[in-house]
Amino acid sequence: MTLKEYKEKRMKDADFSDAYVELLPELNVIRAMLDARVSQNLTQKELSERTGIAQTEISKLENGTRNPSIKLLQKACRRYGYGVKCFFYS
Repeated sequence: MTLKEYKEKRMKDADFSDAYVELLPELNVIRAMLDARVSQNLTQKELSERTGIAQTEISKLENGTRNPSIKLLQKACRRYGYGVKCFFYS
């Protein structure tokens, strides 16, 4: 079974689906940060040296064990030449 097939199967479970939807914004932030770092061919150590954010913190952010503050996101994004844009929708 592929990961995609497994996810489709699990999404039929209401509890799993609800938890997945709840985590999706956090997962999107993590993916965006990781993609930005990888697209610039930076290691976590290199990003740490350029931003002043500890490599251990970058690792925790990327593996989802730490939620970033807006200030930390802004600091990391400046290195990539990006900004942070927050919005609410219904």
